[in-house]
Amino acid sequence: MSVRTKRLFKKLISYAGLFFFCVAAGMLYWQLRNYSLMDIARALWHIPFVNLVFASIACLCGYIALSLYDYLALDYVGRKVSWWKWMLAGMLGFAISNNAGHAVVSGGAIRYRLYTRWRVPGADIIKMITFSGFTFFLGYAAIAVIGYFLVPQDMFAQSSGASFGVNGLFILCASVILAYYLISIMFYNKSIRIGEIKFHIPSFGMSLVQTFLGIMDALCAGLVLYFCISPYIDMPFGVFIGLYVIAMVAGVFSQVPGGIGVFESIFMVALPESVDKANIFGALLAYRIIYYVLPLIGVGGLFFIYERWLRARMKRWLEEAKQKMPHIKLPHKKHKLEVSK
Repeated sequence: MSVRTKRLFKKLISYAGLFFFCVAAGMLYWQLRNYSLMDIARALWHIPFVNLVFASIACLCGYIALSLYDYLALDYVGRKVSWWKWMLAGMLGFAISNNAGHAVVSGGAIRYRLYTRWRVPGADIIKMITFSGFTFFLGYAAIAVIGYFLVPQDMFAQSSGASFGVNGLFILCASVILAYYLISIMFYNKSIRIGEIKFHIPSFGMSLVQTFLGIMDALCAGLVLYFCISPYIDMPFGVFIGLYVIAMVAGVFSQVPGGIGVFESIFMVALPESVDKANIFGALLAYRIIYYVLPLIGVGGLFFIYERWLRARMKRWLEEAKQKMPHIKLPHKKHKLEVSK
């Protein structure tokens, strides 16, 4: 591949997010064209308080599961840090990447800052980020495959493009899962070198743990929306979670930050015309606030407190060093350093 082709390919990827966002925004406008902003605000306000509490608890459990991605990744590279460190890095990394998109860049940058401070080598941090990416995809791909059989095929019958996309997503997810498992069985204890970094193949047992952890994350995230949307639609949870993961994975592939617009439009297309779309969109807004905005504020606040505490400690160390400096005599040429008593 020539340099010019590579540049063109990178430009296409960078503009793909904007393209899919515009398409999704058009679909959302078409679905909501008969409703006012007051209808959507009323739907958001009428979600029962107990449902919002349960959604918040599911959100907390989901971010704990996300932080376990980092714990498993640390085990993969053979490193250990305190439990509160990998929980802070995991929650903050995913809170940022969920909102900003491009998880490798956004969430990876904050992980690199924290883990280098905690004396984890840069090469190991890259391995951890890559490993966590596979953990995320394995879990969501597994539920997407299961959900393909749970979600009625006629839900996307009104849109040939959506139906084609769902079938293609199923084939892709099933192929990747099968390939990952086969590689972990056939090439365990072997390595793949990419540039200067050597990735060793995880065991089949670890790949199963990755899948299980990713499924737990997806289920908790899906429960957040389920508690918000259940007052307005009567849908079995099995069908709902399949639809949720299909919409989520499509949002990730679209390269739109947080899948915003793409995720909502797939839900709108899948639900029957008889459903009040303003109520559904209000529930989707509640889900965005609980699962995306609140964790970013909460974990971001903890990170701010940690940074302030660290700066205060460094300042205290510097002051102690300055107090000891007058007791130190500078050496003369070949004389050794002497500390006055």
